Amino acid sequence: MSNRTLSLNDSVYQYLCDHSLRETAVQKQLRGVTHKMENSVMQISPEQGQFMQFIVKMVGAKYTIEIGVYTGYSVLCVALGLPEDGRIIACDINREWTDIAREYWKKAGVNDKIDLQIAPALDTLTELENDGRKNQFDFAFIDADKVNYDIYYEKCLNLVRPGGVVAIDNVLWSGAVADLSITDESTNTIRSLNEKLHNDRRIDLSMVPIGDGLTLARKR
Repeated sequence: MSNRTLSLNDSVYQYLCDHSLRETAVQKQLRGVTHKMENSVMQISPEQGQFMQFIVKMVGAKYTIEIGVYTGYSVLCVALGLPEDGRIIACDINREWTDIAREYWKKAGVNDKIDLQIAPALDTLTELENDGRKNQFDFAFIDADKVNYDIYYEKCLNLVRPGGVVAIDNVLWSGAVADLSITDESTNTIRSLNEKLHNDRRIDLSMVPIGDGLTLARKR
């Protein structure tokens, strides 16, 4: 019994992975390739990817949005949880990284579910709003430049239907949000958004201590 979240040392974390993860061979391959890259810390943890896939299945998602693709692991996790006619609009500006993503999406047989938009995410989200797509999406995942997190959140909240979920990554920011001596722009932005969401009556809220912290905001 415990009245607070358990800390995970290496052995407990390995136990969690050994007794929870159900990765496909392609997912493991993509994680392995990304692990060798200079910016590998930008990839979400496998247990977070599986958790997001679980959420997508639980809400019966068909149409989703992702902001910040990197090498495509999180998109792959979500795509594997969607029905055959499900679709993801995936936003990124880096062709080098997303070319890797495309390779593994094809290997996994989910490439046709993914509409990759190589453009600033704010442009893509605004275009979706202007095209009448408000309240049309079931799930959105935000994992891109932190200084625009609040704007991404507002756009996604407009686009997600009532009962849909906006998931926001890195909300614990390696613990920096709790250290008030850290005042860089990214940390302050995340800290302010966390405070805003805590008081946002448009949503039901849960901040989950998985990966680097994942907030789930269910639109009321």
